[in-house]
Amino acid sequence: MTIARNGHLTDHPSIEAAVQAAVRQIPPLWPLASSVAVNPFLGQTSETLAEAGARLARVGDVPVAMPRKWYRDRIAAGAIADDHLAAALEASPHAGKPRDQAALRMAASRDRPAPQPLATIGDLAATTSGVDWPGLIADRIGAWAGGYFDQGQALWAAPRGKSAWAAWRAHATHDLTPEIIGLEGFASLVAEAPDRPGMAIAQAVGRLGLADAAMSSYFHQLLLSLAGWAQYARYELWRAELAGGTDATISDLLAIRLFWEQAIYSRHEAAIGAQWAEVRLAHAAPLAPDADDIVDEILQESAERASQDALAGRMAHAAPAASAGRPALQAAFCIDVRSEVFRRALESVDPSIETLGFVGFFGIAARHKRFASDVPELRLPVLLNPAVASRAGEADAHERDLAARYGARARRAWGRFKLAAVSSFAFVEATGPVYLGKLLLDAFGLGRSRSPRDPAPRFDPELDLHTRIGAAEKVLRAMSLTDGFARIVLLAGHGATVANNPFASGLNCGACGGYSGEVNARLLARLLNDPDTRRGLAARGIAVPADTLFVAALHDTTTDAVTLYDRDAPSGEHATDLPKVRQWLEAAGKLTRAERALRLPRAANGGGIAIRARDWAEVRPEWALAGCKAFIAAPRTRTAGRSLGGRAFLHDYDWTQDSTSGFGVLELIMTAPVVVASWISLQYYGSTVAPKTFGSGNKLLHNVVGGIGVLEGNGGVLRSGLPWQSVHDGERHVHDPLRLTVCIEAPCEAMNDILKRHEGVRDLFDNRWLHLFAMDEKGRLAYRYAGNLEWEATANASIAQGLEAVA
Repeated sequence: MTIARNGHLTDHPSIEAAVQAAVRQIPPLWPLASSVAVNPFLGQTSETLAEAGARLARVGDVPVAMPRKWYRDRIAAGAIADDHLAAALEASPHAGKPRDQAALRMAASRDRPAPQPLATIGDLAATTSGVDWPGLIADRIGAWAGGYFDQGQALWAAPRGKSAWAAWRAHATHDLTPEIIGLEGFASLVAEAPDRPGMAIAQAVGRLGLADAAMSSYFHQLLLSLAGWAQYARYELWRAELAGGTDATISDLLAIRLFWEQAIYSRHEAAIGAQWAEVRLAHAAPLAPDADDIVDEILQESAERASQDALAGRMAHAAPAASAGRPALQAAFCIDVRSEVFRRALESVDPSIETLGFVGFFGIAARHKRFASDVPELRLPVLLNPAVASRAGEADAHERDLAARYGARARRAWGRFKLAAVSSFAFVEATGPVYLGKLLLDAFGLGRSRSPRDPAPRFDPELDLHTRIGAAEKVLRAMSLTDGFARIVLLAGHGATVANNPFASGLNCGACGGYSGEVNARLLARLLNDPDTRRGLAARGIAVPADTLFVAALHDTTTDAVTLYDRDAPSGEHATDLPKVRQWLEAAGKLTRAERALRLPRAANGGGIAIRARDWAEVRPEWALAGCKAFIAAPRTRTAGRSLGGRAFLHDYDWTQDSTSGFGVLELIMTAPVVVASWISLQYYGSTVAPKTFGSGNKLLHNVVGGIGVLEGNGGVLRSGLPWQSVHDGERHVHDPLRLTVCIEAPCEAMNDILKRHEGVRDLFDNRWLHLFAMDEKGRLAYRYAGNLEWEATANASIAQGLEAVA
């Protein structure tokens, strides 16, 4: 964002810098159609948890750790031991930390007071006037924003083509609610406001007497008060910057929010002026964590060290011997934690089956158009730009395409007729009984679940041979799959089948931009089955046997059914292989459902899980990624045969192959999959520790607005994050809020070189938003990253080295 261009703040560099700083504190929010997990602390990753806690306590009622009782219960149960407390205390970088473990335990025994954020002008005026100004601001901005940001849900669309600031002014000059409540002349003030939002911000800064040191903190507070609206505007900026452009929507929202503050201050200055002066000074004060912030950070790290010790103990056991000979099946799944359960089940069905873990978009960063659609879908991680374009259906399918388009238009017209202001009443009276059958089927979950069945996708335009060979080689080397190919290699993307769930895309593949992963898997299978591509791969040292067939598939994580797209390529000589593959997948699905049923409410066994996917009243069709706590990049032999409980991201990686090319694959893993996994982990963390700010509330109260997000109730701010039902089963948390532990089997020096080149990734580890371990050749967690490019041997490694020396 360049405020100087869009907001005309060229003459106010300090204000521009403060706006920039505040905007970067806000995480983006993707729309519901392509929802992906986002780290709610994205703007604070250059700070420690304690420093972020101090910042967020100042600008909002936002805890960054669990209540003290949560830690006390774990200490009392022995889950957090003295060693964990001592190690976390020693590792704390803060000068104000407790002097010893006894002082830490004493601090933990006391409940921490709730954060007391600084008051906004609306808060101060509400106290003196008795009018809920913060509530009114949220309601009126929300009423306008729902129409302005609408993505096609509204039957009567708001006018398009104006900036957010101009559109709000046009709306607010006709909104009499503020004046009815007591803000006389508000519409006139809006009409007289500067045309340029940057000048409106500068005007408000002068009127409110904001010093340079106070601005960024105060601006952050105002944007935070807008919740999901500010985050959606931040998404627009994120998307624009990724494409090399800019977007001023979020700074326009700041101008709108500041205008409200200025108007209320002008009305109530005599009553709140002295208090506001104190608030300004507090915003300008240097930010530093207090003793409670530091204690919370140490207790949180002690819980994470306890979890890491449990993981290290599990990884220290000897892995079962790998099956000799050519595998009967190789199945590549997404690194998603839900795949861990299915992979383990599939391997248990037959010892000749191998599974692999790779990012769910399978290295195909596609801008895709579904069959009979011109709407592009970005099926790739949100950190990347699309590298290829694709569409479903062959180029000669014109008649079928046209028929499908006519059908889609008819369904849209019928849908709008049912919902229109006048026809909706007559529609219910006239056709209500016709829908009785469908109503009963839906109510009892008896409808059919359908997997995506578009025609086979193709690259559009088609890739030239050199590009195809290069893409195929890059993907196979990133998968560490360069030899030992089975006759059938399954490429399984994943998606989720649910009913009546606004957050359905959030259950799909995050690496595919919130879409299901079958398109990427089918494109890669098409690429790797191409004879010319295979000949080119052989010339580059990757010889794929002539009898190897790559088959795309889709793993439904709600039902654990797997759909094969084997008709995409001729499979005549594999006619006897594919039925066996289907039997193995069905058996693995049954085992997986039985294991998942142990965690799901009202699911005594796996038999009822499929019904949950069709039940429109089910608020917990699956647990998605709840419980995620580890990311492991290593050969599968290090984790095979070990149950990780569906709580670990598993990425196949062989550093000995990668070392010959300068650790390019390791760099990709640390800068893309690890970062995406951190966003997922920290979204679950934020939605658990701070559900009021970083969670979307109760699913039962949700109303979709604009097709982009939800309100909790019928008004107010747009909610972001996970619903309460995604992290809590009604009695207890099902997600332990632990920052992700990343375990990579690679030399420490290679990882240091990558951290030196990527400051943002290094911040995640140096400030302990992620923990990093180096694994040895036996799968043990041998070295812990201590920050500042330094490593320390773990206790497990020291014990193992001693035993080896004795032997």
